Amino acid sequence: MPHTNTRLTDLKWHKRPQTISLRFADGTEGTLSAEFLRVFSPSAEVRGHGGGEAMLVIGKEQVKIVAIEPVGRYAVKLVFDDGHDSGLYDWNTLHDFCLNKDAMWQRYIERLEAVGLSRAPAQGPKNLLIKDLLADNQSD
Repeated sequence: MPHTNTRLTDLKWHKRPQTISLRFADGTEGTLSAEFLRVFSPSAEVRGHGGGEAMLVIGKEQVKIVAIEPVGRYAVKLVFDDGHDSGLYDWNTLHDFCLNKDAMWQRYIERLEAVGLSRAPAQGPKNLLIKDLLADNQSD
């Protein structure tokens, strides 16, 4: 059961900018992007099953929320267009995100930079044909 001060009083899904706006009983408000919510998903897949730092999720700059499903009176399940749908975002987690998103995001960017990775989706070869692969593997 969420604490009284973290009770969610309003949630608005803005589909065009891919954000959700939240308001809590204690007056805390915030707007969180789909990318932020995907990167910091409370799922075991992202957070891990034990302690330590969460998995570094990359390439989610253009991820979209395709559904928001209520879970009782304490959480929502977000469904993303990359197929991820296993995190339950309870009110305490969303409240914490609103209070700490700037520091969390800065740490995420620092982690990406430290390993030379990007927020952008991976770009694979376009229109690559099997005959091109075979030609590249032929010895002269």
